Amino acid sequence: MSWKHLFSRSLAANPDRLHFAAHSHHLWPDASHDGHMAAWEDAAVLADHKWTKIMGPVWSEAQQHVAAELNLPDPATLSFAPNTHDFIVRILSAIPERPARVLATDGEFHSFRRQMERWVEAGEVVLQTVSPDDLLDSARSADFDLIFVSQVLFNSGTIISALDELAALARPEGPWVVIDGYHGFMAIETDLSQIADRVFYLSGGYKYAMAGEGDCFLHAPPGYAERPVVTGWYAAFDDLALAPGEVGYAPDGRRFLGSTFDPSGLYRFNGVQNMLDSEGLTTALISDHVASLQAQFLDIDPLPGFGLLNPLGDEQHARFLAFRGETASALHDRLAEQNVVTDVRGDVLRIGFALYHDREDVERLLKIIGQLV
Repeated sequence: MSWKHLFSRSLAANPDRLHFAAHSHHLWPDASHDGHMAAWEDAAVLADHKWTKIMGPVWSEAQQHVAAELNLPDPATLSFAPNTHDFIVRILSAIPERPARVLATDGEFHSFRRQMERWVEAGEVVLQTVSPDDLLDSARSADFDLIFVSQVLFNSGTIISALDELAALARPEGPWVVIDGYHGFMAIETDLSQIADRVFYLSGGYKYAMAGEGDCFLHAPPGYAERPVVTGWYAAFDDLALAPGEVGYAPDGRRFLGSTFDPSGLYRFNGVQNMLDSEGLTTALISDHVASLQAQFLDIDPLPGFGLLNPLGDEQHARFLAFRGETASALHDRLAEQNVVTDVRGDVLRIGFALYHDREDVERLLKIIGQLV
């Protein structure tokens, strides 16, 4: 089947392009345009009063969508922000001891890695990084304030399977377990119902949720990190009857809010979610579609001399294929000259598949790669 009609605006904007970087910047479906326009219309009609709607039904709807996707018991544990980096900073700020002791894999994304390295320089953090295979043993063998791990590693597509075991180590007094779900949310089926009371989970709409940037979220378990030091007035406690000088916090996930933000991402997210619901498109169904295209691509060994870091198997798989090879960067550039969008991380070429691809797109990609390789 083809679902290209759901992406008619993005595809028509550059009709000759082959966009195989959905894991990097997912093309926006038409429903996101409608959501974006709805945000503008509300701003025009409601002006100052738009925030009553944004922080009411728009916010609540977005919480419901995320909670349903992750099987969270309580949507109120969710808050939203322009990016996940904001949440990382606020979580770290809530750790009372300095330097904070942090454990992470050696495959975390640049934003986390850069911030942690700078905190190490400043004496705010003592950081230990280990291979994904060693993460659980390291977490069990030492005392940490924070354990941070990606659900799916951005550079290799490796899926971390020990989330339940890591969650079992979490305590309100520490360690706190934070799962970065940016390559997992709406890419692989995720059920947090059994660990939602012990782990943080953060992700956003830029990739597989198809809603664009500016729409990230955090699930924060009750009783954990109740008073972030880095905070904004949107996190104010609902009851304003506080003693003078006392800083109050919302009793739910909103304790991690900052200040005024661009709400258009929430509108786009809700619009896309409603489109998926009306089309009967679930994460499982989209993953099956992607898996069939990945299998088609791999059927003829398209990149001899490259090693596939995340082979297909019977388990869930990342939405991209990660190929390691000395000529990854050169091939990426040559593909770009043919208006084929992939992306490269060092010596790893990543090719991402999506709902807006069909078998003909894969055939075109294979033909172009065959001419170049």
